[in-house]
Amino acid sequence: MAQLSFELDRSSPVPLYYQVSRQIEAAIERGDLAAGARLENETGLARRYGLSRPTMRRAIQELVDKGLVVRKRGIGTQVVGHGQVKRQLQLTSLFDDLARSGQKPTTKVLTHEIAAADEMVAEQLGVDVGANVLHIERLRFAEGEPLALMHNWLPVQVASTFTVEQLESGGLYALFRSTGVNTRIASQRIGARNADAAQARLLGVRKGAALLTAERATYDDNGRAVEFGRHLYRSDKYSFEVMIVER
Repeated sequence: MAQLSFELDRSSPVPLYYQVSRQIEAAIERGDLAAGARLENETGLARRYGLSRPTMRRAIQELVDKGLVVRKRGIGTQVVGHGQVKRQLQLTSLFDDLARSGQKPTTKVLTHEIAAADEMVAEQLGVDVGANVLHIERLRFAEGEPLALMHNWLPVQVASTFTVEQLESGGLYALFRSTGVNTRIASQRIGARNADAAQARLLGVRKGAALLTAERATYDDNGRAVEFGRHLYRSDKYSFEVMIVER
């Protein structure tokens, strides 16, 4: 039986059930709770942390809904693995987020070319239509499985030295930092679409499968646009997550 240890901030506006579920989730992602580990029953956990049973039940249900644990008759609540990749809406790179959660990210660069900015890219990057930009297309894997197909356009003044080897060995934002570019703010739009044949083949899903989409324009601490990205994510393995607090 896995023994859990975490602290609750009862003065926080964050609900207690959410604090519990996030800390158990973090323990699973760190590997402190391995696949197959059994959790103490809800009554015991509630008693140990001074919570009501409905609060603990809701916390466990959050983990069930995310595919991290299952309830089995006669066995109890059991860890099944990492489940979906859940990404907080923050100014971080997918590579860094995956690495921090122990999901072993790898990258394959599919396109690395100087291209002419079309009207959309020019508007987002604040350059002239037809200006040279670096266009990169990458397939990102988590623990060997395809997760995201990412297109990015970067001003050549910022990214002219970025190599395929660098883009395959780390995240884009780490490259920015290594060249003295400090990303400060971003505008991001989340949506959905169905996979076409080429996208389905690369991401390992059926044609027409639901994909999450994200468009992001990122700016440095001088207000200069340093990247515009259009990304596709497998909806069965990826979700965006945000906590909303009433003020």
